[in-house]
Amino acid sequence: MSNVGVKTGSTLSDIVPDTSNTNILEAKPLDKNNAVTANPHIPSVSASAVLGESESLPESTPKCKGVDFNNLSSENMLTAIMESFKTTGFQATNLALAVDQINEMRKWRLSDVEWKEGDDPALKPKEVRERIRARIFLSYTSNQISSGQREVLRFLVQHKMVDCIVTTAGGIEEDIMKCFQPTFMGDFKLNGRELRKKGINRIGNLLVPNKNYCEFEDWFSPLIVKMHEEQDAQWATWAKELASRDKDDKSTLQKFVWTPSKIIHRLGKEINNEESVLYWAATNDIPVLCPALTDGSVGDMLYFHSYKSPGFVLDINEDIRLINDLAIRSHSTGQIILGGGLVKHHTCNANLMRNGADYSVYINTGSEFDGSDSGASPDEAISWGKIRITAKPVKVTMEATVAFPLIVSQTFAKDVEQWKEATKNTVCHIDDLS
Repeated sequence: MSNVGVKTGSTLSDIVPDTSNTNILEAKPLDKNNAVTANPHIPSVSASAVLGESESLPESTPKCKGVDFNNLSSENMLTAIMESFKTTGFQATNLALAVDQINEMRKWRLSDVEWKEGDDPALKPKEVRERIRARIFLSYTSNQISSGQREVLRFLVQHKMVDCIVTTAGGIEEDIMKCFQPTFMGDFKLNGRELRKKGINRIGNLLVPNKNYCEFEDWFSPLIVKMHEEQDAQWATWAKELASRDKDDKSTLQKFVWTPSKIIHRLGKEINNEESVLYWAATNDIPVLCPALTDGSVGDMLYFHSYKSPGFVLDINEDIRLINDLAIRSHSTGQIILGGGLVKHHTCNANLMRNGADYSVYINTGSEFDGSDSGASPDEAISWGKIRITAKPVKVTMEATVAFPLIVSQTFAKDVEQWKEATKNTVCHIDDLS
């Protein structure tokens, strides 16, 4: 389109005639000098609607361009494709932005932020600031463990690349179950009635025979009994200490109680299987939070146990203190959340306690229209203070078993040994410096 006759700095309203009092169906010749068109037979309203001038975009605006396979070799093809996603558009671009966001949270050091008057003087030395990194929260729904994503998650936990995990009951028990029996590939269209008759449970296009649960329950039931006995023994010791105390002693005498995270840690130790996410979480002392631990087979077992031996206590209050304190005792936080529901909100709400996470990546297929937290955008979380207003969060609207392995290939998996070296002697809060 020609710009002849258009003055520098002109806007669309400067060059398109006012048609507010014009019959839009009536074809009236345009002024010959009108920059929109030189065709005198186009209705003016159509000319301004279809052929109107556009403002120029900044020179730095990226141009849309996808991967050119003509110029790719088989070596490093995945990396080249992922880099091209930045300018591909739609969810490909969001996927590339998620890679950038995760790399930023991983490389952050307090030394990136200038110390200023009023800050903690203990944080002023450069060598101290260089040792403080962001705390990374990883959250995932149970289907991620049901699927082959389990191996991706295990890799991250095995190499201590995350600092706190939040999941659901299925994310706990299915990790243990897979140590005994495999989950099988099926089909989304398999008949539910027929599967029920055969004792086979379907998770999407995955199949889990009932015997997998039976083996888990045979293994877990005796452990509940043992944990109950340990609870009672510690309570008896606590009662004796309380009874023998001086009546003027007002200090708190801590009473042992099982929490979801303590049980999960115990499961990881007991299973002693390197294929397990929980095994590596226990080995590397990474807390695993599951406020809905009873919402699954674990809950079934605790229910049955309560009839045989009432009195086993599972306290979720101590764990809410744990995750909230982890967020508060962080100079920066990042959150990677696969899926929605409880794991998404529990992680975001913990970060609310510190006025929001600094880095956030959501990967889910939820939509905002129903007002659910599962589909809520990062911008909605900013309004609640769950993500900081200075953050640049990313949501990838994609099924996580497709998106996350690709993201990991360009982040965590690219620099395992370098990461271990770079994070040696680092902490997430100054109080943890030795």
